[in-house]
Amino acid sequence: MSKRRRARSLLWVAYEHLAMVIGLGALAAICLVWLPFAMLLHPLLPRRIGQPLGRAFISGGSRGYLGLLTLLCTSRFDLSELDRLRGQGPLIVAANHPSLLDAVMIVSRLPNAVCVMKASLLDNILFGAAARLAHYISNSAPLEMILNAREELQRGAHVVIFPEGTRTTHFPIDACQPIVGLISKRAGVPVQTLLIEFSTPYLGKSWPLFLRPELPLSFRIRLGRRFPPPTDIAAFTAELEAYFRTELDTNPLPTAA
Repeated sequence: MSKRRRARSLLWVAYEHLAMVIGLGALAAICLVWLPFAMLLHPLLPRRIGQPLGRAFISGGSRGYLGLLTLLCTSRFDLSELDRLRGQGPLIVAANHPSLLDAVMIVSRLPNAVCVMKASLLDNILFGAAARLAHYISNSAPLEMILNAREELQRGAHVVIFPEGTRTTHFPIDACQPIVGLISKRAGVPVQTLLIEFSTPYLGKSWPLFLRPELPLSFRIRLGRRFPPPTDIAAFTAELEAYFRTELDTNPLPTAA
């Protein structure tokens, strides 16, 4: 390798480290700015005011954050298909889960989305207050989670859930849990699948948080099949997993050059 190429390579690696610091730092800063307001407003505002306000901030903040990543961190996001879901009424939005950015990308385009979250995230100093103000749903108690999801669907929301339960370990998808089918059957609401594709496994389950990304990063979300409410939960869960596996295996996003 020539000295010029070596110098360019070292500069690019330095830029990748800088982009990682900017990306993680900006997310933390956005959360910390909203934290005191969310903590104060949650007990003070009635739900009919606090909930839409909380969701509007999360959606707008997510759009701004992705815009920053696009501008400063050589990231590309193709999320336009999500716009077709606006105004369609209540839906269970089920997606594969390759990265920590998945929920951020989805809520950036769906302003009335409510996420089903790990209980630990609702207690997280960065995310918990904002999630509580937006009335996101904890997965700590399955029956309560199903009832809360049904209530949100009756209010016209998009309930966002990752059927794997956590970020993917064995690509293209891990085993799906039956919770999506249970919510759909109980609420009588269809399941709209989302197919999330990425150029590298950055911020995936096996990618350490402070390991620099391989830039440029490319993410795309496609609308997948819409399933009607099931009658047989086990059969539905198996069909859902098989659908994700087939689609993600046969339509990968090209690796960034």
